[in-house]
Amino acid sequence: MNKLSPLSNTNDADVPSAQMEGMDIHSNVVTPDITRPSSPVQASLPPSPLPSKRHKVAIVGSGSFGTALAKIVAKNVASRPKEFHSEVRMWVREKIVHGKQLTKVINSTHMNDRYLPDVKLPSNLVAVGNLKQVVKDATMLVMVTPHQFLSTVLEEFQTEGVITPGAISISAIKGVEVNGADISTFATLIEEKIGTPCAALGGPNVAQDVANEQFCETTVGAKTADECALWSAVFHTNRFKVSTVQDVSGVSLAGALKNVVALAAGFVDGLKLGSNTKASIMRMGLQEMAEFTVEFFPGSKKETFSEPAGMADLITSCYSGRNKKCAEIFAKTGESWEKIEKNHLNGQLLQGTLTTKEVHNFLVSRKRTYAYPLFEAVYAISFEGRPVKTIIDI
Repeated sequence: MNKLSPLSNTNDADVPSAQMEGMDIHSNVVTPDITRPSSPVQASLPPSPLPSKRHKVAIVGSGSFGTALAKIVAKNVASRPKEFHSEVRMWVREKIVHGKQLTKVINSTHMNDRYLPDVKLPSNLVAVGNLKQVVKDATMLVMVTPHQFLSTVLEEFQTEGVITPGAISISAIKGVEVNGADISTFATLIEEKIGTPCAALGGPNVAQDVANEQFCETTVGAKTADECALWSAVFHTNRFKVSTVQDVSGVSLAGALKNVVALAAGFVDGLKLGSNTKASIMRMGLQEMAEFTVEFFPGSKKETFSEPAGMADLITSCYSGRNKKCAEIFAKTGESWEKIEKNHLNGQLLQGTLTTKEVHNFLVSRKRTYAYPLFEAVYAISFEGRPVKTIIDI
């Protein structure tokens, strides 16, 4: 058998064919019989429970990410008139912008100047201030309100006749709900409170980039193939690529816990430590995210953390996004989280700090704090006065 010298500068194209024929190019890699397919939108979709047999989508929330998702949804449903009603209603908590109500500004200019300025929105996206009117006759609910307001929203939805029988929902809300030794995802909470099957969406989806139609991926975690197909039809584009997994808890927890790790990454940046340190913190964080999910949510899968909702979302959140940026300011200035939110988030709220508290309280109640040293370090730095520089003492 002929062998090439490892020091040879010869290009592959210059190797004589006879020499190539004598080389051992056998591979031990075996292609698996079954690989996970991508998530193409089915030609036909499960029918709507409405008499028209067409689905009607409502967006519950109008922050930057909610508006970016609403733009995608409105475009997609308009392109499939046989299966979807073209009008998409978006719930807006009224604010005064340019001397007018925000709903009137959005509906007249087709832009959300409050949370996503300079992005043109489709004309079939309608801003509505009344929550019950938003979901009237809706068969698919996209829940993307800040988690601080979720309980109020769900309470209103529990009124008889508000939610359409047979409707489904999806949560794009990041965080967890903790009550003592019990922990729930928002998808589970939504499903329990209003009775709709609830999927979860997550990925490296910075709102401005999504709205500007830069290429990115997202993951939908749903329980059934029909739900996966419907949510793919609503969200998938050639610039917003949807993959689906039947692991609602995994997608939900990935989206919540990555914000805790993003705070750690912001501390590292604030301390002006190097890329080696940041990469190590991110790896430790991803490991704790997966282990936490598998330990406390039976049936969830570690493999989900290799999806866009896991690794890719974590990378994006640790290099950009509000949690990383605010943690960097915290490390540099020592300002309180409340002051940082007020001065830097344009009315939006931090998710990572609340999730950090919730996770810590849960781990204390389960006597498992020792098993998650990075999560606990973020909590101690954020709320117990521990020096930021100790983020690497884990």
